[in-house]
Amino acid sequence: MTSRIAVVTGASSGIGAATARTLAAQGCHVYVGARRLDRLKDLADEIGGTALELDVTSDESVTRFADAIEAADVLVNNAGGAKGMSTVADADLDDWRWMWETNVLGTLRVTKALLPKLIASGDGLIVTITSVAAFHAYDNGSGYTSAKHAQAVLHRTLRGELLGQPVRLTEIAPGAVETEFSLVRFDGDAERAAKVYDGIDPLVAADIAEIVGFVASRPPHVNLDQIIVKPRDQADPGRFARRV
Repeated sequence: MTSRIAVVTGASSGIGAATARTLAAQGCHVYVGARRLDRLKDLADEIGGTALELDVTSDESVTRFADAIEAADVLVNNAGGAKGMSTVADADLDDWRWMWETNVLGTLRVTKALLPKLIASGDGLIVTITSVAAFHAYDNGSGYTSAKHAQAVLHRTLRGELLGQPVRLTEIAPGAVETEFSLVRFDGDAERAAKVYDGIDPLVAADIAEIVGFVASRPPHVNLDQIIVKPRDQADPGRFARRV
């Protein structure tokens, strides 16, 4: 892993920040991208990486971001998120647009921009963090589940389109991970966000980061196509064994 260059989006907190730390500990120089540049700079200083402002919903921002990276061996598409829990009948179109722009088109923009560099590396790796919501539909989650289904299909399509090229592709689909995810979904309502994890032992960001590190450390001929990881207390997106 020494001297390899890794790029992590959505790296200002949670899974992205933990992944950047893991890849740096494995010897990568890590470019971290997100909108909160102050947090990114602190992280980059900590791990000896490079902080670059990135808004995956903006073509111009993604172009500036990619142009600042001379070469890339590993790309971790982590930027994404959910907003709201409305029904289809009450869907907030602005929330839907944000989820599709961030999860789907954001992944497309960054992957497309860095793909030539990943191919040129001779041993590229694209890791896309999706969700168990990419496999299941659940009530009041149509905006997020539809976006995650689309993001996952985008990634899975690339697996065939890049067959024969020196690029591996891994989809990691986590279940309940206690990060800022629910805080964003519920528009900063900390009490409501905390209730998501009541009575269970959720995954934490480091759990997912360790999996990314394992994937990135496999030899070039090994492709881990798809990894689904959930807490022991979770069966599917809406079914938990809660100790309350």
